[in-house]
Amino acid sequence: MQIRKKITITYIALSCFSTSLLCLVIFSLFKQNNEYYFIKRLQDRAKIASSAHSQKTVEKKNYFQEFKKGGLEELIEEKDYILKVKGKNTFEYNTDLNLPPEFYNTIMKKGSSWFEEDYRYYYGQLFGEGEHKHIVIVTAKDRRGNTSAIYILQILLFGGVGFFILAYFFGQFFAQRVINPIARITKEVQRISASNLHNRLADTNGKDEISDLTETFNDMLDRLETSFEIQANFINNASHELKTPITTIIAETEIMLLKDRDKEEYIHSLENINKQASKLGNLTESLLKLTQTGYDGTKQVLDIARMDEILLEAKASIDTLFPDNRVNIKLKSIPDDESLLTIPCNRPLLELALNNIISNAVKYSNNDEVFVILSVDKSKIKIAITDIGIGIPPEDIPYLYEPFFRGKIASKYNGYGLGLPLAMKIIRMHNGELQIQSETGKGTVVNITFEKK
Repeated sequence: MQIRKKITITYIALSCFSTSLLCLVIFSLFKQNNEYYFIKRLQDRAKIASSAHSQKTVEKKNYFQEFKKGGLEELIEEKDYILKVKGKNTFEYNTDLNLPPEFYNTIMKKGSSWFEEDYRYYYGQLFGEGEHKHIVIVTAKDRRGNTSAIYILQILLFGGVGFFILAYFFGQFFAQRVINPIARITKEVQRISASNLHNRLADTNGKDEISDLTETFNDMLDRLETSFEIQANFINNASHELKTPITTIIAETEIMLLKDRDKEEYIHSLENINKQASKLGNLTESLLKLTQTGYDGTKQVLDIARMDEILLEAKASIDTLFPDNRVNIKLKSIPDDESLLTIPCNRPLLELALNNIISNAVKYSNNDEVFVILSVDKSKIKIAITDIGIGIPPEDIPYLYEPFFRGKIASKYNGYGLGLPLAMKIIRMHNGELQIQSETGKGTVVNITFEKK
């Protein structure tokens, strides 16, 4: 069953129950009120009947009878009976009255009582003192009360049926108001697929559960987009980032196979191949883990490494890739306390990120001078990479972290547009911050900051 129908049925059921309960309470209160005032009228007549009975002269008795007829509205089939009390629990019995014994017992104990049968009411009250006690029983039919009760019952019945019909339409309207935002979200979600994961649900600008659902779903799309991006670009990333060690291994073996070499040359070559193969293995394993976990920083932090050592290793890799590079590493204000230089990290990945950024500086400055400055204090580790190359146009800066994006100027150089996005994600994985400042034709400054915990 659809939620819309469930909401409608639930609303109708609750409305019907509450309305029925309200009608029952109203009818019960009306009947009680009607009985109360009718008994009060019988009580007044009982007092007059008792007063008339207590009079010794006929004139006074007639006076009370005339007062009753002229002063009180006549009731339907009204009758009154006087029963003399002979003892503590005995009294004269009138055969015209067929009333239960409990009725008389209550009068004798409490002084008054009433009884109703088929809308005929009997009211009895004990009067007098000492040996001159008597019971006055007044009876009459409350046809007006019966008619009023039937009229009220009809009003409640037809009103209830009318309200049930309204409840159906109100339930439909209520269900539509509740379900429409969810239906809108469902419709928007159906338009999102693997090819357009960049789309997001429109913000509702509210603070209700629908707004929370929209925000949660958008957050999930962010994670899915990152995961899909990693998987879709893995082969390209691998070919881009693994090209250097593979090229080095192939070149080394081709050179060694050109002619016979001395034993020392073979050993040196095999050591170089082993080093590049180990690096290739570590890098491949790191990239595989990165793809599987979606840049989960908790799972990827494996090592405790010194930042200056990572920079020097990145410099060694760049020396192999760009033998004539002019990268200058400046270790500014390096503290004696080694712990200030260390950072929990995935060492191969962090080296890869720094390698990508420094390589870009070398490549886009045409092997001009590049400065890498490491500064450390108690709260953070900061790396500034400065080149005096071609720079980045302002219109390209917002798209730098999109995979495969390459600006018009950068497209003249070899590359895939994957190095910087991958570096940014690796740095973010290590709870770092990457900022780029650039001016066309004057160069670029990349600031990387890692907060110390």
